[in-house]
Amino acid sequence: MSAKTMWSLSPSAKLVAFTVPLILVSVLLTVVGPRSPGRLIPSDNSWLLWSFGSSKHDIIVHGGAAANRTAATSADRMAAVLEVRKQVEEETPPSHTAPRPEAEDGGSAFNVSRPAPSPTGVEVALGHKSDQTNATIEDSRVPTLSTSNPPSMSEAVVLPEKKLPPLPPLREYTILDRLEGGLRRARSAIREQKNGSSTSDPDYVPIGPMYRNANAFHRSYLEMEKQFKIFVYEEGEPPVFHNGPCKSIYAMEGNFIHMMEISTQFRTGDPEKAHVFFLPFSVTMMVQFVYVQDSHDFGPIKQTVIDYLNVVSAKYPYWNRSLGADHFMLACHDWGPETSRAVPNLYKNSIRVLCNANTSEGFNPSKDISFPEINLHTGGIRGLIGGPSPSHRPILAFFAGGLHGPIRPILLEHWEHKNDPDMQIHKYLRRGVSYIDMMRKSKFCICPSGYEVASPRVVEAIYTGCIPVLISDHYVPPFSDVLNWKSFSVEVPVSEIPNLKNILASISPRQYIRMQRRVVQIRRHFEVNSPPKRFDVFHMILHSLWLRRLNVRVHDNH
Repeated sequence: MSAKTMWSLSPSAKLVAFTVPLILVSVLLTVVGPRSPGRLIPSDNSWLLWSFGSSKHDIIVHGGAAANRTAATSADRMAAVLEVRKQVEEETPPSHTAPRPEAEDGGSAFNVSRPAPSPTGVEVALGHKSDQTNATIEDSRVPTLSTSNPPSMSEAVVLPEKKLPPLPPLREYTILDRLEGGLRRARSAIREQKNGSSTSDPDYVPIGPMYRNANAFHRSYLEMEKQFKIFVYEEGEPPVFHNGPCKSIYAMEGNFIHMMEISTQFRTGDPEKAHVFFLPFSVTMMVQFVYVQDSHDFGPIKQTVIDYLNVVSAKYPYWNRSLGADHFMLACHDWGPETSRAVPNLYKNSIRVLCNANTSEGFNPSKDISFPEINLHTGGIRGLIGGPSPSHRPILAFFAGGLHGPIRPILLEHWEHKNDPDMQIHKYLRRGVSYIDMMRKSKFCICPSGYEVASPRVVEAIYTGCIPVLISDHYVPPFSDVLNWKSFSVEVPVSEIPNLKNILASISPRQYIRMQRRVVQIRRHFEVNSPPKRFDVFHMILHSLWLRRLNVRVHDNH
């Protein structure tokens, strides 16, 4: 149509002529536009994108060449987007199994930058139910993660609940376990107290150089009083069992047996609650009633011990449980060590409380106990305790005794006939001269071994306040695991007997006074009391047993 003809038409015809081309152009754009690669392509699973539409985060869609070409107007693009959204919402229900949209060239149709799951997303990952079917995340605080292929809901990883292995059944602790637990706590308390301060005590607080560690000893003693229990086997009949001498040089054997028989604090009638077990035979009584005099045959004594242990090991499980390590025997007779050899485990494992504490005859200080030998002529210590001050002791050294054993002849040979007023060394005292009075007048009391290493003179010297002079090569003094004997006694080798006076005279008056005061202070540990008193000789023997038991771990056989 020519321009002349166009302008000759009526106004209505002009409007139609102008509108029709515009409509044709619009239709052409509508038909051709969706095939352009820069447009949004709705697909069956496009809900994955728009399910985040209510989120505050933007889903950014990057087209290929469409980013660099001119599209329709903003209104047209918005109309197209709204139309697509409407179609998606009305026609395409969500599907968890729909495939990912693919580009026409087979590549990825889009790259999605989306926020990482919020903390509530952990519930989905662990398989918990969510109120949002499409798991829409609306937390703007979570940073975005970029992925080229967003997974569908069907591809979400659901972690199975991890099943923990069943707990083992709780162990049922036995009475022995509890006993051992108490010993462990006691050991710990003693270790802690070694460098700690002293503990108050209404009766006595150990202090001073007479003790290897006064604080540790005191704590150990208190722990013993709280826990320690002894079971005395009831098998056996007097006079060999549950009996012993009480008025002789071997009196401590009978004294201890008697004290254990009547003890209520430390003795228990329940063997399950016992820490140690006492074999209540008396070697002294076996020598008197079992041994055939002048036969020189230990056989009957040893057989008595064997038979007794066969009886108690068959009736009770405790000997076999520890092989005797928590059992103890006691002997003040010279034949005590030999008697213990009757049963190998008694000699090797058990605690042997021996007056004859001779290391050359198998005494083992780590498990055996040196038993103080005390000659109780009257059964008690009345009249034996006490003495004058150091200034009222004019005699330097004193000894009186017969030729008993290998050491005394050497001592008498060198000093008996010296006519030295400072060195009162005699085989026999003159009639009317008191042995105890001579000790009280002396600064030092000579205590040489006899046929056995122990001598009752050691305790007699302590009773009278006389510093004991130990002459023996293999003797372990009583309670030496607690007491520091070098602080209150003098040890002289047998080879130094000729120099005895020079050794004693070299001790200064000041040092002597200190040593003499220490003798008086530790005297309580050797006193015999009836009934027993705290820290006396009976309790010190128990404490030595307690220390040995602390070094032993006993386990059930099952």
